[in-house]
Amino acid sequence: MLPDDVLLQVRGLRKHFPIRRGFLRGSTGAIKAVDGVDLTIRKGETISLVGESGCGKSTTGRSILRLIEPSAGEILFRSRVLGDGTAEAIVDVATLPPGKVKQLRREMQIIFQDPYSSLDPRMSVADIVGEPLRVQGVLRRAERRDRVVRLLEAVGLGGDHAKRYPHEFSGGQRQRIGIARALALNPRFVVADEPVSALDVSIQAQVVNLLQDLQAELGLTFLFIAHDLSVVRHISNRVAVMYLGRIVEIGSSEAVFSRPRHPYTEALLSAIPVPDPDAVRARIRLRGDVPSPSAPPGGCPFHPRCSYALAQCRDEVPVLRDAGPGHQASCHRMEALSLAGVDDV
Repeated sequence: MLPDDVLLQVRGLRKHFPIRRGFLRGSTGAIKAVDGVDLTIRKGETISLVGESGCGKSTTGRSILRLIEPSAGEILFRSRVLGDGTAEAIVDVATLPPGKVKQLRREMQIIFQDPYSSLDPRMSVADIVGEPLRVQGVLRRAERRDRVVRLLEAVGLGGDHAKRYPHEFSGGQRQRIGIARALALNPRFVVADEPVSALDVSIQAQVVNLLQDLQAELGLTFLFIAHDLSVVRHISNRVAVMYLGRIVEIGSSEAVFSRPRHPYTEALLSAIPVPDPDAVRARIRLRGDVPSPSAPPGGCPFHPRCSYALAQCRDEVPVLRDAGPGHQASCHRMEALSLAGVDDV
């Protein structure tokens, strides 16, 4: 069972991609893109996944939605569509048959990263935004047209844009079309996979504010995947930091940004630009490269790049431990270290 305030809970999520070589394409190993993620997402909140490229953020989001098949783990979701009409049903998304997954698409949607490649250039905006309604058999044709116009207006476009094609729009406008498509079925849960990373800075702020307004209006729950920690701090209730397929720290946005408890989080925060030209932040430059997810190091996966590492870090895998109210980190030296937050300039 899930607590009443929890919409989705992930337990032990793994996604391993087999490495195939040779004439017979036999498996010689696996890329451990996601390697044991536990995550609880409450109704109406925005939780952000952050970390370097290749850490498993997008794979985690797509595995939760079953856009790619997880290798192991539970994805428990509180569904209205799959309930009996009088009560919600708690379903394991990881084991649902394809027909049930299609039904669940009404409640779980995604906003893709690239507004240029995620829209079919041969389809009009009306067809793009209305496609989820058509596939799910929702509303008659005339009602779908009205719904498309309302969705476009909700994201800051006009009904007259419905007859146009993606190449006629700017990047920011295309992302608004992608957001309208994601909201077509009135979902409860939306994975926003780096939705502003391909946009100009001025447009990023508009799209982020739009997402917050839509969340307040529609009661949405977001899993927000991003690189830009300034955006993450602005939009998030909680933040989860990923490294090499695992969550190494999770807590409220204020706690993670002000009082980081994992050295990797401290290094990420040190890279945030300071808006004051007279202020100087000591940049932490991690040594070496990110280890290969096909052959992760023993012990703490971060220890080859960590300046605080001890022998224990090389030998023992740390687990997520309490670092304060609602704040957890997986670091053997958590109590001994005093790490710099984003405001410690």
